[in-house]
Amino acid sequence: MAANKKESVRYTEIRNSKAFHNYFVDERFEAGIQLRGTEVKSVRAGRAQINDAFGRVEKGEVWLHNAHIDPYAFGNINNHDARRSRKLLLHRHQIRKIAEALSAGGRALVPLRMFFKEALVKVELGLCTGKQLFDKREDLKKKVQMREVEKDLKFRRR
Repeated sequence: MAANKKESVRYTEIRNSKAFHNYFVDERFEAGIQLRGTEVKSVRAGRAQINDAFGRVEKGEVWLHNAHIDPYAFGNINNHDARRSRKLLLHRHQIRKIAEALSAGGRALVPLRMFFKEALVKVELGLCTGKQLFDKREDLKKKVQMREVEKDLKFRRR
């Protein structure tokens, strides 16, 4: 029998832990990202961070700023800069839609997660609206209530 090819698939995902706490996500986009070889190896090893990153439209192109990808441990003198701006690859109509939303004001382009899709690194972007303090408090209250309900259900199962 032939072995299943997808058994040894490695799945690396870097999430933005602050995004859902600080923003309401209105719309999502999946974009490719232009990386150098050592950056791909670092992302595959899980050595990236997008918590402080943001997207910006400049001259008809979308760029990811402030994303930190560690220099590759086994790299050489030609290793990449950790916080350089990286170009995001989107369709023109998606770029136009993002540019219109950002120029209207009150919204931000935030990376939600960075992941591998087959051999390519992708970034899931969200057009987000910022949460106020009372919104964050309501989310915390909901989390506490859900935790209590789960605790009661667990107790009743015994």
